[in-house]
Parts: sequence; structure tokens; C-alpha cells
Amino acid sequence: MTTRIAIVAGEASGDLLGAHLVEALKQHRPDIEFLGIGGPKMISLGVKSLYPIERLSVRGYIEVIKHLWGLLKLRRNLLKHLLKNPPDLFIGIDAPDFNFWLEKKLKNKGIKTIHYVSPSVWAWRKNRIKHIKKSVTEILALFPFEPALYQKANVPVTYVGHPLADILSLVPDVTGARQILKLDANALVVAMLPGSRQSEVAQHAELFVQVAKKIQAELPHALFLVPLITRETRKIFEQAIFKEAVHLPMHLLFGHAHDAMEAANIVVVASGTATLEAALLKKPMVITYRMSKLSWQILKRMRLQPYVGLPNILAGKFVVPELLQDDATPEKITEAVLSLLSDKARQASIEQEFTDIHHALRQNTAQKAAVAVLAHLA
Repeated sequence: MTTRIAIVAGEASGDLLGAHLVEALKQHRPDIEFLGIGGPKMISLGVKSLYPIERLSVRGYIEVIKHLWGLLKLRRNLLKHLLKNPPDLFIGIDAPDFNFWLEKKLKNKGIKTIHYVSPSVWAWRKNRIKHIKKSVTEILALFPFEPALYQKANVPVTYVGHPLADILSLVPDVTGARQILKLDANALVVAMLPGSRQSEVAQHAELFVQVAKKIQAELPHALFLVPLITRETRKIFEQAIFKEAVHLPMHLLFGHAHDAMEAANIVVVASGTATLEAALLKKPMVITYRMSKLSWQILKRMRLQPYVGLPNILAGKFVVPELLQDDATPEKITEAVLSLLSDKARQASIEQEFTDIHHALRQNTAQKAAVAVLAHLA
């Protein structure tokens, strides 16, 4: 009898995690069939995606409200499908507000549920752990400080590390990345990552163009790389450049976020998974983020830590600057970039901090996660 695993990822980072996990599970159990919601990486490994992953890729309270009816309908339909055709196991990858509801419903029907990627209970909404306990059979945690929080609440948890730490070399290949992108070996390169979602790029595009203008005014030979993953996000950024009516050495890339960051001297990045990749590439960075005013007010009231960027959270201190919401101005971001570029000692200190983080997260994640999942299928 075929073993069936339902697996749901909500965005590009979840698609990457899901793909690595599916690949590792297939090494142990080639007979397993996968279905649910996944992106191109998961689909390429044989996951049958019942809905496009883009339907779930919405961020921010106000933005979610705009798409709420469609998301709720999709989730109800997915639940009906899974209850009619029960899988042997359900894996929710991140997307906590979507997946925990599903997991609770499925767990109540006797289906084991694993949630891969702890939500940020250490950053805000700590009371969610009580709800999580009712929803999951086990949590797979990416960061070393997370298991203690769940153990305290008697929630089964396994620390698996982060797959990016396994994938990325401890020493970045700057020369190789510049060759791939056909950049001068001695160029001053600024990578700018405004986010993966349309809503994020819409918030950050004009800001990033204005920052590039100000940096170029001080450093005329600087080059700017802007990796974007869809035609829609590229169009939003192109409109921002047109609106600012500027001629900048700004290269818009389809994908190549990793190459852009690896090639860069410094990164300006919207808060999210990209900040972790930049840290694992040992890059000085300025973390920024803007969202709707109401979303920000709600989020600000729930924050439990002074920092939101993953590199700072993992270090337990402000290793790199964060300029959020009202502080996310072209002037402040430019000042922070120029300050980092001029301070070689600080760059060396940042590189050492990020090397320590890299070692801590390097756990052969996909295999550890696969072993944890397979234990529930035994």
C-alpha cells in the first residue's frame, strides 16, 4: 500500500525547505507519494500541487484581510480533500496562520501532523504555543534557541538546523559570483533585495531606488544589483525607476538573488529569509522593512525583542543595523550603508559573528528532518 504525505508550503522559502525534505525522504522511501501545495522546486520532485503556491504568498495583516475570503475558501476546500482522501501524515511548512488550522483539524481526525519551521513565538505572540500544542504532533525547529520554548510547554520538538547552512559554503566565492554575473572583479557592488512578494516590492521599490541615488552621489562607481523573482515584481521596480527618472547602474535580475548577494560588498535587504542567506554569505547588510501603517501598529505591540532581522536574533544583539517603517528613509539607510563600507574593523567583526552562526545552523538539516518524519510513519 502506497504511503501518502500531504505537504503544504506557503512561499518561496517554504518551497525550498519542502524540496530538500521531499528529496531526503525519497532517498529513504522512494514509494512515498506527495500532494498538497508547493512551488516549482517541490513540483519538480513530484509533489502534486493542488493549488498555486502564489495563492498563499500574502504578508501583513491588512494585505491578508484583502485576500481573506479566497484564502479561507481555499483552506476549506483543501481540508475537505484531505479528509476525503486521508494522508498518512501531514507536513505544514511555515505559513503558520494557514497551516496550524489545517493541522488542528487533521490531528483531531487522527492524522499525525508535523510543522516544519517554528513560528516566531520568541519574537511576538508567545501565547501561540498553547494553540500549537493542540495542532501538531511534532515541531521541527530551524534555530537552536527554539526547542527550549517548546520543551517547557511539553510540545514534541526536534532541532534540525537550517538547510541554507548546509548548502552554502563557509567561505563565499565572490570571484565566481562576479564571473557568473559578468561583473568587474574590483567593482563596488551593492545588492538590493526588496522582498519576494508583490506587496513587499511595492512598499520598497521607490525607497530602494532613492537609496541607490544617494549612494551613487557619494560613490559614483557603485553598481546596484536587484534580483526579482517574477515579471510582476520586476514591473513594479521598473515603474519605481521610471518615476524617479534616474539613470543608475542598476541591473534588474530574474532570480540570481544568491549570486547577487555573494558578489556584493554590502546588501540592503528587506527583513525575511534573505537576511539569513546574506548572513551565511558573511555580508555586511542593512536590514529594512516597510508595511501598511495599521499592520505595523499591530505588529509593534506584539514584539518581544528589540530586533526583527534573523541575523540579529540569532546573535542576540544588533550585529547589523535595522531601519524599519518610519526609520526606513533613504537618508538613514544610505548613512548606514556608507558607515559600514568605510569601517573595515566592523566588517571583520560582522564576518566572524556570521561564521559562528553558520557553524551553529549546519546540522545536515534535510536528513535530520527526514528521520524525524519517518519516525512517525514507522
